[in-house]
Amino acid sequence: MTANAPLLELRDAVPTFEESGLMPAPYNLRMMPGECVVIDCRDSARAAIFADLCSGMVSLAQGSVSFMGLDWSTLRDRQLNALRGRIGRISRHGSWLNLFGTHLNIMLPQLYHTTDTFEDVVEHATRLGHAFGLPGLPITAPDRLSAADLARAACVRAFLGRPELLVLEDISDTLPEESVLPFFETITAARDRGCGVLWFVRSAAAWREYRKAVNLHMRLLDEGLFSMRVV
Repeated sequence: MTANAPLLELRDAVPTFEESGLMPAPYNLRMMPGECVVIDCRDSARAAIFADLCSGMVSLAQGSVSFMGLDWSTLRDRQLNALRGRIGRISRHGSWLNLFGTHLNIMLPQLYHTTDTFEDVVEHATRLGHAFGLPGLPITAPDRLSAADLARAACVRAFLGRPELLVLEDISDTLPEESVLPFFETITAARDRGCGVLWFVRSAAAWREYRKAVNLHMRLLDEGLFSMRVV
């Protein structure tokens, strides 16, 4: 990635409707390192698919989607996996595997995509867990956790390691109030080292307290992606 290059860039990216369900409109977005882009979308399913599009998981009919200067469509599987390992993601619908304890669900992406030692990953995950109000790393299966603890665990998984991009779907209705400030603080700390943030929200209440720090506000509709004013 060259200096002054966008971290994430969609250039007239038209997703295949049959695969994504998104309208085949040209989507454009340009995010620089350290920036925070809020995308207002009340349809959480549409937001999740657009998040997939930005992560190179949706085929395009035309245009391009690039992350860290690399066009997703030109990469092979090994490169795709390595690059996706640079993305921390909160998925509204979890993507949890109940065959494993929640602690393994949290740590597996880091253990798979990085050379960090097991001890370092455990230490960092535990520290993040404490920051978000967990007493430690939960070892029970995800489906046995409360919605609040699962939201906390989702934050730990997304922020673990040193992601270059955070793709955050809206979990403001399940994240406990006492975890909101750590959520904002952790976003800010990540941005300070150059991480970009793509944050999907369903209402202004989810990001009102962070509004002044947002670089770009957009709205995702059936017709496409539209810029809004940050007030």
